[in-house]
Amino acid sequence: MAIKVEDALELIYKNVRPTKIKILPIEQSLGLVLAEDIIAVHNLPPFDNSAMDGYAVKLEDAGKTVKVEHTIFAGDNSNEVLYAGNAIKIMTGARIPEGCECIVPVEDTQDSKNGVILPDDLVQSRHIRFAGEDIKCCELLLKKGKRLFAHQITLLASQGISHVKVHKKPRIALFASGSELKMHFESLEPHQLYNTNTPTFYSRSLELGCDVDFVGTAIDTLDDIKEHIKNALDSNLIITSGGVSVGDADYTKEAFHAFGYDIFFDKIEIKPGKPTTVGKIGETMILNLPGNPLAAALNFELFGSSIIHALSGDVSKYLTAIKAKMKVDYIFKPGRRALIPGYFDGETFNPCEKFAPGMVSPLAQSNAYIMISENCSSLKIGDEVKVIPTRFIFTSCKNKGLVSGGIKP
Repeated sequence: MAIKVEDALELIYKNVRPTKIKILPIEQSLGLVLAEDIIAVHNLPPFDNSAMDGYAVKLEDAGKTVKVEHTIFAGDNSNEVLYAGNAIKIMTGARIPEGCECIVPVEDTQDSKNGVILPDDLVQSRHIRFAGEDIKCCELLLKKGKRLFAHQITLLASQGISHVKVHKKPRIALFASGSELKMHFESLEPHQLYNTNTPTFYSRSLELGCDVDFVGTAIDTLDDIKEHIKNALDSNLIITSGGVSVGDADYTKEAFHAFGYDIFFDKIEIKPGKPTTVGKIGETMILNLPGNPLAAALNFELFGSSIIHALSGDVSKYLTAIKAKMKVDYIFKPGRRALIPGYFDGETFNPCEKFAPGMVSPLAQSNAYIMISENCSSLKIGDEVKVIPTRFIFTSCKNKGLVSGGIKP
């Protein structure tokens, strides 16, 4: 019996375990997910310092002419002490001298024969950056399960952290099944087709931060499919396409069962892609997708990417959507949850003019999709929809609704 999309996703999130952990230099950890909390070990800034090139002064000297006999540069280990009637020239980032009450930028002063003339409006602590105002020692800097982007690397470097514990990249193994399929680098006979699914999954898995292995295209025999499975079982996730329907040559499920395949679901109330199947062999997740290219790609986006996010260890593993407005009127047949590819321009969503499960051109034309409620028969210009992007990652720490439309047919 086919299950609901929400139930299928819940089974994925419940059964997927994050990848194992390794220690890497921070320069090699970009895009990976922290497997430990990071606690600040230093204040940032580590000492009070000047935010401007200017003069360290006392408030009581406002409007007066003060002597300038010393200069402190960034990086100087200065022991200067500031007294009334004097100013110390100071550069941005230099340590604030003892006795300083504020910094006056150079452009706010006037030169005189006896020093510099200060403005009348001196303010306590102006242009002083205080120790720990950015980061305080012992505060939680980054949480376990946080994906590391460039600016998280900045935080780590600011603390002198050279290595971190991270989850390994999910390792994906791919193969297609079908005697009619050839890879794009092979010669094609008139009765054969190019395998577009495997290059699609390969590229998308790389975009999602995985290590990917292609183990070949299996012909439609039980023994050959078993051999391909055997070569893929050391991965975190095996993705196949084709052979999951009910045709005479569809041996994929039977072949997987020979290895103790524990199926979580093998039919989903969705179009296209009803026969999409997810399960597990030992600790290896299995995703069997339909052979039709558009159906396979859209279900990869919904279920495959969910598995990959969960494998990565990211607490933000749940797909989430961006609210947008329909750009055109759209009418369709209700009755089953539907995935509709289209283009999101930042404000509106425009469904592809034509698409079918066996097409490939809509994949290149679209950058997102919507999932329409089974009870919805039409969407009008300006109606709000939930857009799920495919050209960038948009996820959340919470499982949120993804379905658009709720109009009764």
